[in-house]
Amino acid sequence: MAKYETMMVTSSALDEEASAALIGKFKSLIEANGTIDSVDDWGKRRLAYPINDETEGVYTVIKFTSEPSFPAELDRIYKITEGVLRSIIVAEEE
Repeated sequence: MAKYETMMVTSSALDEEASAALIGKFKSLIEANGTIDSVDDWGKRRLAYPINDETEGVYTVIKFTSEPSFPAELDRIYKITEGVLRSIIVAEEE
């Protein structure tokens, strides 16, 4: 098992309920494949540059522990999910 940190920026055009459902989807996906250590909701912030004509995004940081093969699958799902503007997954050093 290895420790990871993922940050996702979701569309600010989504209402609160849809945004919470999208983040909940990824939390349950991570829990099904590992354990969540912490969730840090940064809220709505201005983007450094427009992405898909949007100037704001909702930032969420999740620290989790999983098998080394899982982050590739998580990244694939981020890319095909509508509403996710950007995402990154980083392995934490121990």
